[in-house]
Amino acid sequence: MSSPNNIILFDSICNLCNSWSQLILKRDREQRFTLCRVQSNAGQHFLKQLNLPLDTYQTMILLERHGGTYQSFYKSEAALRIASRLPQPWRLLAILRYIPRPARDWLYDLVARNRYRWFGQRESCLLPCDADKQRFLEDVPEETPDELV
Repeated sequence: MSSPNNIILFDSICNLCNSWSQLILKRDREQRFTLCRVQSNAGQHFLKQLNLPLDTYQTMILLERHGGTYQSFYKSEAALRIASRLPQPWRLLAILRYIPRPARDWLYDLVARNRYRWFGQRESCLLPCDADKQRFLEDVPEETPDELV
């Protein structure tokens, strides 16, 4: 199995992140996105390649394959890029890209800092059900373990 073209890294103990992931699974009918729990082997691998902490997660990350490498998007830019590829009405959220990124990311950071308090968290990672397992990346594909991020 080769690496997917669009990978969404998310915190699977965060209730807000899990709700967003469930929305993507339900609305991404063309299956453009593959979800990857940051707590999984693959998630830890990508965090390490991005030189990010392995145990604290303050942002969702979108990895888009361009040729042999991935380009990474963070915070509001990641969320809006994802929303722009979902069907209506979610696609309409892309209009928020006209708001300057510092203002968008300030709001994103506010929610990220408070997400456990406002939305709660799980005691353990949410694992994909059998029907959704093919939509999740849990391990780094053997053919591309050192693919550049």
